[in-house]
Amino acid sequence: MIKNKSIWALFTYSIIISMIGTSIIWKMDWKAGIVAITTVSLLFLCFFLFTLKRYRDIKKLSDYLASVYSGQPTLDIRDNKEGELSILKNDIYKVTLTLYEQSMYLKKDKLYLAETLSNISHQLKTPLTSMFVMADLLNNPNLPPEKREEFLGNIINQLKRIEWLVTSLLKLSKIDVQSVTFKKELVSVKKLIDKALEPLLIPIELKDQLLSISCNENLMVTVDENWTVEAILNVIKNGIEHTPVGGRITITCEETPLYTQIIITDSGKGIGPEDSPYIFERFYKGRNAGPDSVGIGLAMSKTILQSQSADIFMESEFGVGTTFTIKFFKQIV
Repeated sequence: MIKNKSIWALFTYSIIISMIGTSIIWKMDWKAGIVAITTVSLLFLCFFLFTLKRYRDIKKLSDYLASVYSGQPTLDIRDNKEGELSILKNDIYKVTLTLYEQSMYLKKDKLYLAETLSNISHQLKTPLTSMFVMADLLNNPNLPPEKREEFLGNIINQLKRIEWLVTSLLKLSKIDVQSVTFKKELVSVKKLIDKALEPLLIPIELKDQLLSISCNENLMVTVDENWTVEAILNVIKNGIEHTPVGGRITITCEETPLYTQIIITDSGKGIGPEDSPYIFERFYKGRNAGPDSVGIGLAMSKTILQSQSADIFMESEFGVGTTFTIKFFKQIV
């Protein structure tokens, strides 16, 4: 406060004006002059105390901003008093709280990015190492033709796995950054299921699994057809992979006043309670996951569905089977 030139200027002008005024009053009446001097002195004392208090409050705000800048948690400095300083306190608190939350989000994003890169590198490391080994073996001129054919087939399968992983990650990243525009098309639920099953009919036949579908042709939902087909495909594919030879895959459709749902049930090994909370997390692989599992199919399905006012739920009993329920919520007008 002492170094503030504006305060000193105000203080100087006030003294000059007060001295001139009190001098005139003193010449007119010395008693009135004494009252004037006393009044001016009290006014100057009030002015000094009030200004000192304001400077202390401003110093507190300055220290608060310095602590926020140094990374300390945001403190609640709001008060319910009237005045410009109270308004300023509330506004500063709102701004600093917003900045603190954004900083926490950025830290979470960095941590998530680091974990994602670690998972991707882990997923790519295994097939790449396998391909390097088989490529070295293929250089052997004495390698039998049947082994050469086997190694080439394995390399092709690993390349397909890497291609699927990269494609899936690109799709997920597009959805995450909201660069995907989901169309709103009125589509038959039966059509969605049929299109999702097309590339899966051969694996079902090879495993001699019984497929049962119960779905009304007139049941309709408003979704993006291609993306939704991919979400349903990943769920059914997961059921096929975890259902043994001769098992059963059941798909039923139901409609309620609030939503339309697809229920996909398999007679596989089921998912243990220790894996259930994490089954839709990216790169998570349960104890019963196959050696070629990446742990991204169900996560992609959930992301696609949640981007279209839909969701997916899972119920499982270990040793009995698993049921996935996809719900398309209706818009209430």
